[in-house]
Amino acid sequence: MIKRLTERLEGKQKRFLRAEAHHLTPIFQVGKGGVNEQMLRQISDALEVRELLKVRILDNCEDEKNDVAEALAEGTNSELVQLIGLTVVLYKESKNNKKIVLPKVNNK
Repeated sequence: MIKRLTERLEGKQKRFLRAEAHHLTPIFQVGKGGVNEQMLRQISDALEVRELLKVRILDNCEDEKNDVAEALAEGTNSELVQLIGLTVVLYKESKNNKKIVLPKVNNK
């Protein structure tokens, strides 16, 4: 499922989003309890407002970081922009608060 989500963003767009996310501070943490429905709802709400955010996976999280990143992206229907270390970057275009304009993709 995660493959399908990431195929919608081209390399140029991912690079742009990674640069935009560089200065962001993680606003959610995944800990020992792992990913749950309440967390997914809160992250979805935050994505609607912010479009781009970071989630920190704590050291005490019992799940693999790749599984957590996939669960977050799939559960919030967002794009997994990057998983670096224990930090996940997610993007979802806002319906009402569109702020980020992605670079155009050159179709050859």
